[in-house]
Amino acid sequence: MTAVTVAVPTARPSVVRAVLRSKLGVVAITVLALMVLVAVFAPLIAPYDPGAQDLLVRLHPPAWAHGGTSAHLLGTDQLGRDILSRLFYGARVSLLVGVCAALLAGLVGAAIGLVAGYLGGWFDRILMRIADIQLAFPSILLALAVVGFLGSGLWYVVLVLGFTGWVSYARVIRSEVLSLRTREFVTEARAIGVRGGTIMRRHLLPNVLAPLATIGTLHVAAAIVAEASLSYLGLGVPKQTVTWGGMLSDGQLYLGTSWWVAVFPGLALMLTALSVNLTGDVLRDVADPKAYRS
Repeated sequence: MTAVTVAVPTARPSVVRAVLRSKLGVVAITVLALMVLVAVFAPLIAPYDPGAQDLLVRLHPPAWAHGGTSAHLLGTDQLGRDILSRLFYGARVSLLVGVCAALLAGLVGAAIGLVAGYLGGWFDRILMRIADIQLAFPSILLALAVVGFLGSGLWYVVLVLGFTGWVSYARVIRSEVLSLRTREFVTEARAIGVRGGTIMRRHLLPNVLAPLATIGTLHVAAAIVAEASLSYLGLGVPKQTVTWGGMLSDGQLYLGTSWWVAVFPGLALMLTALSVNLTGDVLRDVADPKAYRS
């Protein structure tokens, strides 16, 4: 009698275990979580009103530097405003713009990628040529032109960064759908008369959520940096709203004498963008089955 060997599939490690494999990923997620908490609870934990001016304490250094006081841990700017409080409130704008722009770009790009990949033909060619035309223009220059035309404003910045970032989503989702539409579950759904819209919504979309989430995480970091760039140039969020880019613009004149005015918002911007990028790498590894191989 011939023995039959049954292959038992190896259990896939949990998401938590996969995340813990990357020490940098754990640090990045921790830093990002702290940034989110700071942004959400800024009105409760900020020691001062971010717009409150006191010229008597202007350009005070951080608490540990010579001449600094514990009343202003990170010092004050040229108008006597508390740097730490302004960093807390600036995190709210940066994360809000980054997340909203990524969601908007993801919705537009995923819809275009799904339709182009599933329908194919002339419809696919037209949409991809539109994407190629947009890629020919540097995104930051396109954002500058649109914001300069529409005017400054928080939601204008979100709309601009959202509609200029859909191309990367559309191209990746389209390539995934091109490989998925020939799979058995799609051909069988067509054979029994399931409509194309239902196939895209119920069968294709769930299978592209992993790359969609990865691209979205990386786009959050790009949108945060883009918003800071626009605010630095005075074309983003209005000046009365605290932003890290605006703080950098205000502090550039004092780098030689009062370095903390520009250095601390620059560090906050760098740490946030780096943490978001590293978190995106972790999500990519979790979504990729090859990442679990020893």
